[in-house]
Order: sequence, then C-alpha cells, then structure tokens
Amino acid sequence: MHDHAAEASLFKRRALFTFVCVVILLGILLSNLYHLQIVSYTDYETRSNDNRIRVVPVPPSRGLIYDRHGKLLAENQPFFALELIPEKVKNIQETLTRLSQIIPLSAEEQEKFTESLKYHRRFKPLILKTSLTEEQVAQFSVNQHEFPGISVVAGLKRHYPHQGLLTHALGYVGRINDRDKLRLQQAGEWKDYAGTKYIGKQGIEKFYETLLHGKPGHLEEEVNNRGRTIRTLKSVPPDPGQDIYLTLDLELQKKAFELLDGRRGSVVAIDPRDGGILAMLSSPTYDPNQFVHGISSKAYGELLNSRSRPLINRATQGQYAPASTIKPHLALLGLDENTITAKTRIWDPGFWQIPGVERKYRDWKRWGHGWVDVNTALIGSCDTYFYDLAYKTGVDKIASFMQPFGFGERTGVDIFEESAGIMPSKDWKRMRYNQPWYIGDTISVGIGQGYWTTTPLQLANAAAIMANKGKRFVPHMLKSIKDNTSKIDSPVDEKAPIVLNDQKNWDIINESMMNTAHKSRFKDAGYTAAMKTGTAQVFSVAEDEKYDAETVDEFLKDNALIIAYAPYENPTIVLAVVLENAGWGGANAGPVARALLDEYMLRDSLEFNQ
Repeated sequence: MHDHAAEASLFKRRALFTFVCVVILLGILLSNLYHLQIVSYTDYETRSNDNRIRVVPVPPSRGLIYDRHGKLLAENQPFFALELIPEKVKNIQETLTRLSQIIPLSAEEQEKFTESLKYHRRFKPLILKTSLTEEQVAQFSVNQHEFPGISVVAGLKRHYPHQGLLTHALGYVGRINDRDKLRLQQAGEWKDYAGTKYIGKQGIEKFYETLLHGKPGHLEEEVNNRGRTIRTLKSVPPDPGQDIYLTLDLELQKKAFELLDGRRGSVVAIDPRDGGILAMLSSPTYDPNQFVHGISSKAYGELLNSRSRPLINRATQGQYAPASTIKPHLALLGLDENTITAKTRIWDPGFWQIPGVERKYRDWKRWGHGWVDVNTALIGSCDTYFYDLAYKTGVDKIASFMQPFGFGERTGVDIFEESAGIMPSKDWKRMRYNQPWYIGDTISVGIGQGYWTTTPLQLANAAAIMANKGKRFVPHMLKSIKDNTSKIDSPVDEKAPIVLNDQKNWDIINESMMNTAHKSRFKDAGYTAAMKTGTAQVFSVAEDEKYDAETVDEFLKDNALIIAYAPYENPTIVLAVVLENAGWGGANAGPVARALLDEYMLRDSLEFNQ
C-alpha cells in the first residue's frame, strides 16, 4: 500500500532542491552576464575592437635642412620598396629565387634579408629591397599575384642633393637598429617612432633629431577575419618635423670643396659676431646617400680601410699640432704677463739654447732673423723668439691662459662628433704618462709642437676670439627653426669675455697679424685682412738632421696651416685651414685662405659687376 503522505513529502523536497539549484544556476548566469556586460564591458569591447580595428601608424615627414640663404641641403624624395610578410610566404628561399628572375636580388641582399629574419616577428612586414626603379615596380605589379605576402610600398627617403659636399656637417640618416631602439626605449621615446624606419646617425641629423623627426599619426581601419581592410574609421595626421636653417654658407662651402679638391685636410670658417659656422669641410669626403638605405659591405669596407680616412670629420675630430698659428696667442700671454713688452727685443742667430745646456733648438730660418721684437717675430714667425718666451713663461701659465681660448676642451658645437684635443701641462703629463715635465717639453709647446694638439674648429674659434678682442661665442650651425606657422631664430650662446690686464695688448697682436697678411698673401687684396701661418712637423727630426721633403713618406710630410680673418677693422669671417702633409703653410694653405676670403668678401661686388 502506497504511503501517499511520504511520497508527497519526498516530491516536495526534490522539487524544492531542484528549484534551489535552478535559482542558483540562474544567479550564476545572471552574475556572469553582469560581469561580462557591465563590469568587464570596456575590456571585452577593446578586445573585440582589436580583432576588428587595426591601428596603422603613419610616420611623419622629416624636416628639411637649408643653409643661411634658404638653399636646400637635405630633402625627402619618394621611393618604392619591396616588403615581405614572412608568415604569408610558405617557402621563402624558393620565393626569393623566383623573385630574383623578375627583380635582381644580389647574393648579399638575400643573405642580409635571411639574417634579418632570425630576429624578426613573422607577422610583421620586412623590407626585402629598397630603391626600386619605376620599371621594376611595373614588372613586379604584373606578376604580383604569383607572390602572396610580397608587396610594393611607397615612402619618403632622405636625399642629400649636394652628395659629399656637406657630409661631415649634416651627417646622415640610417635604418633604426637594435642599439637605436634600446636607446629610444630607455629614453621613453620609442612610441614616437611608430612606423618610422630611419633615424639621424651623425652630424646635424643626429644632434637635432628631436626637431627634425616630428610626431607620428595613425589610421584606424576596420578589418575582416582575414585581416583585409574594409574601411577607414579614423585618421590622425602626423606632425611633420620642423625645418631648420643652418648658419652654413653653401657657396663658401662649395669654394672650400673646390680648393681642397680631394686633398686631406679641413676648412672651418666662423662668423665672429655670433659664432655661426659659415663653412665646415673635411676632405676627402663621401656620399651620405649610400648610407640612407644601407651601404654594401664592400663599399663600407673601402671607406673604413682607406688610408685617407674619409669617415673621420677632420674639422672636429682631426688632431693636429697647431704650430706657428698659436704664436699670436703666446705673444698675447707674454704681453699680459709683462714677460715682454711691445719693444722687447732678442737676438736670433738661428737657434736658441736653454741656459747651461748644449742642445740647440733650431729656428726655421737657419741663419736667423737678427734682432726681433714681438711684431717682427710674428711677421717672420721667428721660432727663437717664442722658444725664449715659452721658457720664461712656463707651461702651466701657458696652459692656464690658453684654456679660455678653447684649447684642450670641446667647443660645444652642435654635432656629437668632436674631440677635445690636448692642452698639455705638468699635471696632464703626470696623469697621462706618469712622467715628469721637462724644460724641453715647454720649448716645443712654445712653437705649437710637442704634446699640444688642436682641431681645426678649435683653431678657428681661438682665432675668432683674438679677432673679437676677447669676446666669445659657442660655435654653432643652427640659425633658426621653422614649423607650420613661423620661423624662430636660435638664441646665440655668448660666453664671458676674456679680459686682459691691459686691453691694448689685443691691438698690438692684431696689428701684427694684419702686417703679416699685407706683407705677404693679402698685400693686393681689396680688403684688409689679418693672418698667421704655420708648418707643423708630423714627426721629430734629430738636432743634427735636416728635414728632406723629397725623401719623406707622403703621410709624414709637414702639415700646412693658416688662420685668417677679414675685414681687419670689423671682422665678419674668421677661418682656419689645415692641409695634411702639404708642406709649407704659407705656400700651400695660404692660397686656399686667400681664395676663400676673396669669395666671401668680394662676392657682393662681383655679383654687382656681373
């Protein structure tokens, strides 16, 4: 007999349990729906959009570079390149082989691309070949259906229309490498390079990278499940880099390039009124355009191993003994310390001796200059006079006096490739060589030889300070910056002037430099100039030996130097010329300086007559 009461009770309990389970499950379902739709809505919407919306970075166009007169020095040109997405290509090597039958791919290009694949994400595009010609683009377009995953992309590349004329001043841009990426990431600037493949590597291009680069934009594209673009949802244009105007004078630079004609050496010209660099040439040079998309190993090896060292910026990195070009500064020191006066005379028999020492320090004129004072010593570049002056002054006073002129330290010019040179002293030699300083070391310093080395830029800067009678500026190449709205002049960095015990001493030395110019190289110039030449030994000659230029190796011959400025009354240009292994300074560097000053000083009158 059935117990209906018991069965009814059991049913109720089971029904209640089932109901509770349903309620709990519904609660869980509702809770999950709340979490998905309310709490995590933003997160899942973002994930959905990431699958549906693709953000494509748009790189900015790089700012242009002009000279002081608005002549274009660096521009952007359109180019075409082959781009490959690794994950869309089944057999890369086979594809490259077939592709090379349509578009030539050298073994080096294929090897370089294969090497790059090892460190590249397979879903990201990788450049296979740059600088395609229009004919190559057309040939590939006809056969593109045979090469899934490979496409032609267009872009802008940096181009230097004057090729090697301004290489060491402008520098160049090149592909962003791992070292560049790491540096940008550490500086928190990597996001600013989204979509950008190039970055300044040297010179102005590197120093003013922040100004020239600009800010990237982006496109938001709606894509289907296969990644194909359906439509563009949003476009944020990039901010182009700022155009910059340099203090460089393109015509003066061309003249310097023409005069050096590939010879090893350097020319630096400065406007002493504000420190603006008018010309900066290092010779020999090279075409920076070959570095933009990557230079071949063979071509780079030739540049790297060349005995003439074209990769070195001689203007800021070349270190040369200043020789007699620093005699005006040493004479100024002697006057300022009252070691000599304008009327102090010594007898020059063709040599000088340290008191009590037999060794003779020879003058360049073996029969001597006779009686000389500071004026005739500078005009005749009398070594004996400056041996005696250095001996009486001492190297530490020389080093201390020369430091404000910029010797032994970087000038602060707006490129990173600069050497400090050497301004020797007793402490310097002890620290460098752990050796004591000898009197003979001081005598060599007295004629700009021995341990003393300087760069052509330092030499030009020191000459500008002399011409300015102590007024100093930081040498620079940036003149002004231009964006979409305005052109703003760059501020001039003026340093504290050099103040002498007697300011009239500036006039004594500058007048001697003027006399030097107009008794030799500039006597028939249409303007008043001042100058001092120098001939620097590259190796030491024994006391009883004679230097023979005919038998000496080419790279051991004397360097020819000159500093000059004009017009004497109110200087607007100061220059330094260094010609490696050219021989006598006046005979070899002198004509270069004269031609450059003629180009600059007589330009307006020549244009008027034409």
